[in-house]
Parts: sequence; structure tokens; C-alpha cells
Amino acid sequence: MPEGHTVHRMARLQRKRYAGRPVEVSSPQRRFTTGAEIVDGRVLERVEAHGKHLFQVYGPDLVVHVHLGLWGRFGNRRLPLDPPRGAVRMRIVGETHYADLRGPSACELFDDVEVKALRARLGEDPLRDDADPDRVWARISRSRSPLATLLMDQSVIAGLGNVFRAETLFRTGLDPMLPGRELGRERFDALWADLSEMLREGERAGKIETLRPEHDPALLEPPDAGGVCASVVYAYRRTGQPCLVCGTPIARSEHRARNLFWCPGCQSR
Repeated sequence: MPEGHTVHRMARLQRKRYAGRPVEVSSPQRRFTTGAEIVDGRVLERVEAHGKHLFQVYGPDLVVHVHLGLWGRFGNRRLPLDPPRGAVRMRIVGETHYADLRGPSACELFDDVEVKALRARLGEDPLRDDADPDRVWARISRSRSPLATLLMDQSVIAGLGNVFRAETLFRTGLDPMLPGRELGRERFDALWADLSEMLREGERAGKIETLRPEHDPALLEPPDAGGVCASVVYAYRRTGQPCLVCGTPIARSEHRARNLFWCPGCQSR
């Protein structure tokens, strides 16, 4: 599933190519026909992201909400148009480019009340200028749940996925099983700052590379086919390989149906 930095990068690209101008909107797959007909020909006023959710605003009470889910893709190409290929849920056509949305878990027309209700269920997004880390700290500092659970809870921090969870816990030296209420404010501030830094770099570069300058990527083994999205990392999908800092083999376990990766040497309590 695309993490928050990917959706923010997508929003930035769509703002550049489509926002501020009328766009043609259609649903070749015919699963978003009514919504597409309502916004077709309107000016796309702005595009923004909150966590893993994308919002295209066409006016008051006219917001297209997209969640890519596990398989969704929102590709952009330069005109001229090609015939739709596969199940294209929504097509947006601008002056120079067009974008085809395929396989999302959600593509729906919301009014402003529905947008507000959805965003109220989401946690703070480190990539948004209006993010309030104090709200995140208030949730974490009262929780008995381990950090491994809290960081993947979209109602606590929006946009974080498995790769960034593993990498920020490693970079800040935190045991994934440490209860949130035992974290302490100073270490939380370091965690939030590290998350913000990595997500912003990921949004800028369009990929996840989390090694600090003092750690040589040449020390890494070639990534497996499933790890291409995050091949220059400390812990994610490096099970059994030596830690780049202390040499301890990277460990893996299953936590709430997701793989959890950490270094028992660097991340012990």
C-alpha cells in the first residue's frame, strides 16, 4: 500500500498539472459515472492529501475522495489521449496531461461534511503544515499499546506504513514493543522529527532511502524483488542480515498480521 509520502507527491503533481483550470472527468469503467458527470468540465480548485487519502476539490460540497488501497494506481501521461486500458475508474484530462485511476479501494464524491468527518477520524499527518504533534503525543502518552501498534494506527499518525515504522524506530533506537506511555516527551519529539524528515525526503525523491550519510549503501546486499520500494534501508525486509550499525542480525516477527523488523542490539530497552 502506498504510504503518505506517495499520496502527497501525487497531490503535488496534480496541483501542478490540473489545478486552477477546467478538466474533463469521466469513468470509462462506469463505476464512478455519476460523480464524474457532476464534476466534468469544472475547475479543479485544489488537490490535497491527508495521510493516505487524496482530496480533489471542485467547489463547495464537490470533493472527489480517493484512497488507493493495496492495488490502486493514479498514473499521469502527456497528451494526446490513449484509449483507456484495463479498468479505469476515473480519467482526468487537462490541457497538457491526463491521469487514469485504476484499482482504488475508494473513489467517491463527498460533500464538505463527509470530508470533515473522514478527516476527524484521521490522526496528524507529519507532511501537512497544520499537523499538531501535541495531539499525537497526547494519544501516545496515555496508551499501553506498543509503539509498533501505535505508529500503524491511522487515527494516531496518518500516512505511516510498514516501511517507515521499521525505519523510524531503528533510527531513533526504540524498542517496537515499548508501551507508548513509557516513551517520554523527549524521545517522542525525536521520533516525530525523524518521521517528518524521512517522509519529506520520500515525498521529494519519490522513493524510500533512509540511510544516514555515515552508513554506506554498498554494505547492503542486493534487494529482493519485493523490496524495490525500500532497498536502501536499515531494517525493513533485511531479516537475518547484519545491522549496519552494530552487526546484530536483523530480526523479524509478525505483529497484528504485519511483518515487523528491528535490530535486537540497537533497539533494546
